Amino acid sequence: MAQVHPTAIVGPDVELGENATIGPWCVVDGRVWLGEGVSLLAHVHVRGPAVIGPRTVLYPGVCIGFPGQDFKFKIGDPTAGVVIGADSILREHVTVHAATKSEMPTTVGDHVMMMVNAHVGHDARVGDRVIMVNNSCIAGHAQVADQVTLSAGSMVHQFVRVGRMVFFQGKGGASLDVPPFCVAVRDNTLAGVNLVGMRRSGMPREHITIVRSVFNQVFKRVCPTEEILAVLDARAPECPPLEEMATFIRASTRGIAPGFGRPPRGWITWLDDAARARLAHAQDDKDDDVL
Repeated sequence: MAQVHPTAIVGPDVELGENATIGPWCVVDGRVWLGEGVSLLAHVHVRGPAVIGPRTVLYPGVCIGFPGQDFKFKIGDPTAGVVIGADSILREHVTVHAATKSEMPTTVGDHVMMMVNAHVGHDARVGDRVIMVNNSCIAGHAQVADQVTLSAGSMVHQFVRVGRMVFFQGKGGASLDVPPFCVAVRDNTLAGVNLVGMRRSGMPREHITIVRSVFNQVFKRVCPTEEILAVLDARAPECPPLEEMATFIRASTRGIAPGFGRPPRGWITWLDDAARARLAHAQDDKDDDVL
């Protein structure tokens, strides 16, 4: 039987699963379904449409289903809301915003851990077993695959795709797509592959070795995307994770984050500007000598 604290406010359209618990000062309104064993500890606000899967726990200050931070979306516009999977943990002051469209909800998967102040923006899709450490953010429309870890303060730009088992360094960021199994550091830079994550997932040792070798071959030097894909395709028959990486890269519309050996586009622009400035300065000095 569900339990609702006397100070909680629960709307007439809310459906409560067996043994769901709504703690003091919670507010649940709109079309909301709370699965079996869901627990809202205290001071939680859930606004429908929203679905929260079985045994998921929401800590004080969590806000689910409020409108996305998008000027195009107006209060009263249709929304598919939010869907959160089973066995997830949302710690204090986590926010997950509602979709701006009626076709697909903002989605958070199963067995997800969102730590204090983590944020998932409107229309984003977060896979299973994702870990979001304190103050990490996933912006609107971004797609984060299964088993990704976002360390403290890391950011994923809107519309960016993050592949399976990616690990973000603290305060790291991505405005370009991040291929599966990589370690992302700083802004749009890949440092290597997620050896710890791959081992813990049970990936065969020989596959891990090949993924690491291929990463070093194509991401630690300046290498065109076509050449990267050619190398991945050549080794994919013996290593399925490389096929996953190739498929991910082919689907990219934003471009792929580079490794240490491949400077980001912004750096190249800055270096070009700096070189032109040096040439102009040298020409000015030459003109002064003539005068």
